[in-house]
Amino acid sequence: MAERKQALLIFTKPPIPGIVKTRMTTEYGGFLTMEQAARFYKCCFYDICEMSMQALLELQAENDAQVEADPTADKITYDFFCSTTPADSLDQVRELFDEIGPWPMEVNLIIDTGKTFDEHFNDAYKQIFDLGYESIVAIGGDVPTMPKGHLIQAFQWLEYFQSIGKPGFVQAPCQECGTSLVGYSYNTPIDHDGIYYNMDGRPALDGYVQKLIENGDIPSAYFDPVADIDEVTDLAHSISCMKAIREAAKFQPLFVPRRTLAWVEFMGIQVSTPPNDNHDPRDYLDGTGEAPQAEGAGEQEEPTIEDLQRIAKGMTAIREANAETNAYERGKYE
Repeated sequence: MAERKQALLIFTKPPIPGIVKTRMTTEYGGFLTMEQAARFYKCCFYDICEMSMQALLELQAENDAQVEADPTADKITYDFFCSTTPADSLDQVRELFDEIGPWPMEVNLIIDTGKTFDEHFNDAYKQIFDLGYESIVAIGGDVPTMPKGHLIQAFQWLEYFQSIGKPGFVQAPCQECGTSLVGYSYNTPIDHDGIYYNMDGRPALDGYVQKLIENGDIPSAYFDPVADIDEVTDLAHSISCMKAIREAAKFQPLFVPRRTLAWVEFMGIQVSTPPNDNHDPRDYLDGTGEAPQAEGAGEQEEPTIEDLQRIAKGMTAIREANAETNAYERGKYE
């Protein structure tokens, strides 16, 4: 029986007013004070940490059961890490955890260093790999809608890639061509150089994909996008998602970011969108109604035979293209 270690890593900063989530404040076009933005991030961070520990404990319980059933199975230990910078932030982050402790798992704190975020990312990964950990999955502290299943499956995929002798990579996008989850193993030939500190305008997600291809087609797993929260619009989107998660959790085994939702409700934040006065001209496309008219445009001329023929030809081309696509997709599984 071999003994191995896996690590979950969260990057964070102390929730100090003026340091975190400033783009949602009135000073930068938002609606929160600096103190409110810091409180929001604190609630997010606590939820993310709790969700992460739940995922690790589930993975640990599953492995413990495997080892009990088969003493020759590898024993895997899942540990929780949090990285911050600069060095004088360490005590503040430790106090952050102590404030609502005890936690169900040990909190391992490290300090990441570097001149760019890429270097900070590489440094944190190296520190943990140097401690003998096989794989690391990293997320941020501002993704309250991160599914617990993403973390569980990320470790499972990295474990699978190792089992077939092809060290792999896992990632989930955020909403802006970046990433909300990134993970790989100590022997995966990849790093974060040029990913986030990119002067050529290449998105982070594309940067990782390029590295996967250039470094010998590294096997990878992809998970559904999860939005981080930097702007007011991000917050609005996440609030609607969190409310949907809370409702669905009555029937699905979902993690509910209850602290963040409680903050939203305490603040009385309501999400709204402009009235939608756009009309989908389905009747016209289906041939069962009249063509829509622009407001104030007056009566429209009846379509000519040539117009109808052009529309019919276009719809036929669309159907044929869809048929070809469907046939191709079916063929991959036959």
